[in-house]
Amino acid sequence: MTFAEKVIDFNQKLEYNGKALPVGIDIMNPFRGIENANVISSQFYRKYYNDSNSRNLILGINPGRFGAGLTGIPFTDPKCLKSECNIEYTGKITHEPSSVFVYDVIREFGGPEAFYNKFYINSVCPLGFTLKKNNGKIINYNYFQNKELQAAVYNFIVESIEKQLDFGVNRDICFCFGNSENGVFLTKLNNEKKYFKEIIALEHPRFIMQYKMKTKQLYIEKYLSAFKQSL
Repeated sequence: MTFAEKVIDFNQKLEYNGKALPVGIDIMNPFRGIENANVISSQFYRKYYNDSNSRNLILGINPGRFGAGLTGIPFTDPKCLKSECNIEYTGKITHEPSSVFVYDVIREFGGPEAFYNKFYINSVCPLGFTLKKNNGKIINYNYFQNKELQAAVYNFIVESIEKQLDFGVNRDICFCFGNSENGVFLTKLNNEKKYFKEIIALEHPRFIMQYKMKTKQLYIEKYLSAFKQSL
């Protein structure tokens, strides 16, 4: 199986059957809830991963509603899917700040083909979460925001990471998007499981876009420097 077929098979079988989640928190599985996600993500992986090459793994937090929650592709919203990857998307063209930053990095790296030939992106928890607030509004939720949630999905996280190690990822370095809670969790897990020789945690794209826009280019350069040193 190619790298692409391994990812596609993994995605199609993704299902949460673990402990009950805390009240008000729901699982978000684009490969079950969004009809186009399987088709679109399969096109993406067959376009960029149709080989058996080894790649460096990048792990975000968990999918968001307007990016991977719709496309099935981490850090790729419908807008970037069309404009940067030239893959058609039928549906609402949403915008996710994290996706915009990641594709700014990818563009300066040399474009999607060059970047995805060297890197594979997923998340510590490959399925997302939503929380329904008291006013009825639904928001994204991170696995580490609630200790009960983190404990419930711990085994699912471990199993998911271990399955992806067999795709052909480089075990020397794993990049982590999020150098606070996500970085701490993944580093601790790696210290126990010995998946990788090193975890390199970078500021999360959402944090950069929300709080560091004036110095965004400095973070782009930081990302590029870290990535290129691993090659």
